[in-house]
Amino acid sequence: MGKHARSTGQRATARSGSGTAVRARPLPIRSTVLLRRPVDIWHKPALSAVVALGIPEFVLLALGRLDLVLYTSAGAMCALYAHGLPYAARARTLMWVVLGMVASLGVALTAASLTTSVPLLVLLASLVAAVHKMMCDATRVGPPGNLIFTFISASAFFVPQRAGQVPFHLALALGAGALAWLVCMAPALVRPRGPERIATARALEAAAGLLRSGPAAADAPGAPDRARHATAAAVNAAWLTLFQVPGRTPAAAAARAGLERLLVRAESALAAREADAAEAERYAAWARDLRRGRPLPAVTLTGAQAGELAGVAAEHAGQDRDPGHGDTGPRRPAPGHPRGFRAMFGRLAPGSPLLPIGARVAVGCALAGWASMAVGVGHPYWAVVTAASIYQANTTLSWQRAVQRTLGNLLGLLLFTALLPVIHTGHLAMILLALTFQFCAEASITRNYWLGSVWVTPMALLLTEFARRLPARTLVTDRWTDTVVGAAVGLACCVLVTNRRAADRIEAALGRVAAAEAAALRLLDGDGGPDPADVRDDARETGWARDRLAGSLVELREAVEVSAGEWWQRAVPEERVALAEQQGHRTLARLVRRLSAPALAA
Repeated sequence: MGKHARSTGQRATARSGSGTAVRARPLPIRSTVLLRRPVDIWHKPALSAVVALGIPEFVLLALGRLDLVLYTSAGAMCALYAHGLPYAARARTLMWVVLGMVASLGVALTAASLTTSVPLLVLLASLVAAVHKMMCDATRVGPPGNLIFTFISASAFFVPQRAGQVPFHLALALGAGALAWLVCMAPALVRPRGPERIATARALEAAAGLLRSGPAAADAPGAPDRARHATAAAVNAAWLTLFQVPGRTPAAAAARAGLERLLVRAESALAAREADAAEAERYAAWARDLRRGRPLPAVTLTGAQAGELAGVAAEHAGQDRDPGHGDTGPRRPAPGHPRGFRAMFGRLAPGSPLLPIGARVAVGCALAGWASMAVGVGHPYWAVVTAASIYQANTTLSWQRAVQRTLGNLLGLLLFTALLPVIHTGHLAMILLALTFQFCAEASITRNYWLGSVWVTPMALLLTEFARRLPARTLVTDRWTDTVVGAAVGLACCVLVTNRRAADRIEAALGRVAAAEAAALRLLDGDGGPDPADVRDDARETGWARDRLAGSLVELREAVEVSAGEWWQRAVPEERVALAEQQGHRTLARLVRRLSAPALAA
């Protein structure tokens, strides 16, 4: 059974007032601090941020106006986003990120110009932090998510401001954001297909791992195993990436079609019945070629696979002629669901599981800020940021983030203290150290959040030093107090304000898997096989059914992971989930075999 399929007797269970079974989940310790392998593109946001931050900072140094660094940093930090997206989608996403950052900064600066009431500013910063969390989760903007927005805006709430200064400061942020947009788009001049090639390479690498491990698990009790789920998720993510790639020129369409052929081959690993070391090595070699920018290899497909891609090409043709047509087609994200603004607002509708998370952020940040004030910290924005940073999809992840944040900040404060003699040598040293810290943060944060926080903390303190220098003892003491208070109060609110809708999300996901599987079985068992003249139509229908089922299985696993991490929650229906995943992956394998069958060759 799935990895959550453990005996429910091993967990402490109780009955709520309504008689529904709930369980208290122990919070992990050891796994919280373990280091992982860094993500494969960590250097892209790291270098982009260094360039986007460094250019404005050196300009301000030359002008003698380093007190404006906070405003240029607001726009420059947008360079951390959207590095996994194809360039056309990246351009749109970064535009919205920059506009969102400037809007958040505008709210903060306007509030700071209208009131000096610290309790009120804490409340406003907390509400804005909640909006950041819900919007970033609803739009699925990806790492670093809401944290950068909240860090910048929370800091700006406590910067002395006059109303007449606000437009100029927002113009600085917008200009730096435009520079960040250019920096992030610049690699398109060298490797215009880079993001989609990397996404396809990841799918091939996952498929190679599945073939090495013995994919026959799909037909055995206990399926799906971790390798099978990882392959399905990587293939699904790669298809969603390729769907965002325009092909308005023959060269672009040909490049996209070549990647789609590779992805169809990677997907065929889900239908394999036994280990295949030779095929796994072939996939791994193709992935290396993609990452190194080499020409796309020639790939042989069955007739059904070729028919499926012909259908995909037809849908792409309509999409490329009319971008608004992108809501149709067998490869669209979440087939049958709205996209764009409609999808975003749908995820925030009444009953959404994001609403309790937003409530956690608002309440936790406000209480953390007020508690920081109560212990004597004059500008408690760091407590607000700390509380906002720990709120993850569930209590377990939030607990881990609280421990990681506290540990990383403590070590970061020690590093900052040790480097004070260098920091006080002048502004040039401060800029070079800030850029170094930024690079090291991006290089290490994907290994573990606490390791990245070691570098983020002194960089954030340096931003404060640019505006006005505070006594080192006061600065370090205030930040440490804010960190502890923010983590403790934020985590307490996270534990008390449980996400009761997480279990409801599992039920909804189970329903979608059942519906997608039923539709797939009707297609598979409806006749003895397609007429050779209808291979293309059959391949399109099979591809559509495969996409719906694969996407539903990925959503189910995500829902289970979120609910399983709530420390006080209705017990996960483990047997039902495991059975649904097992049957779903068996059906998914049948769909892929139908597309791969030589008998379907046209």
